[in-house]
Amino acid sequence: MSHDRPVAAVTGAGDGIGWATATALARSGHAVCLIDIDATKAAERAGELGDGHLGLGCDVTNEADVKGVFAKIGALFGRLDVLVNNAGIGSPHLPTTAQTLESFEKVLSIHLGGSFLCAREAHPLLKAGGHGAIVNISSIAGITGLPRRNAYGAAKAGIAMMTKSLACEWAADGIRVNAIAPGFVATALVKKLEADGFVDAPRLRRRIPMGRLADPAEIAEAIQFLASRAASYITGTVLSVDGGWAAFGDAGDASSAD
Repeated sequence: MSHDRPVAAVTGAGDGIGWATATALARSGHAVCLIDIDATKAAERAGELGDGHLGLGCDVTNEADVKGVFAKIGALFGRLDVLVNNAGIGSPHLPTTAQTLESFEKVLSIHLGGSFLCAREAHPLLKAGGHGAIVNISSIAGITGLPRRNAYGAAKAGIAMMTKSLACEWAADGIRVNAIAPGFVATALVKKLEADGFVDAPRLRRRIPMGRLADPAEIAEAIQFLASRAASYITGTVLSVDGGWAAFGDAGDASSAD
């Protein structure tokens, strides 16, 4: 692998925001390590990006897996410039009294525990280069209350606060740590939920001041900005990328979207 290009690692890179982010970072000149629990998909996606990119299978809740992935990145590339902690799962939309501890802990383990493990193992590589950037994925669920989404909201709020903590701790190492808090994004999963009648898309759009869901590429562009030298004096921030969702505090609809 070439050591001339900056190197970015993206977890949960097989689909959705992760794939859009990998594509954006590759387009901006990074060699991208696409990390996904589905090793086959990660390899296929890396192939779609072309030569010089790498797909790796990894369960971000498995400490040995995570250590192995970052050891491999160090061995093959000799550097790491950007880490995007995107891996995650949805949580069941159930009343709190119907939620299980097992489900709650699984969501926290993947989102929060996975982001912690990946950041910890990426740290030596990022520090060695004298500069680096970590972008974590929080959510509107981490800064506003969403009923029935206890585990997801707790995990995303934890990511937001861990972002601030790591930013303060690792600034002296030249590592910037930021997060974005996306709103609702028109991923393939959300589109399927809408088609199957599980998402009331018109009602959702009316709640968003901009009147529409985000495209995954729009989230990727915000991530790319925070990872870039254009954000060289930004660390410890949580950037809302939600079409105005978190800012809206009035009664009724936020937009007139159908």
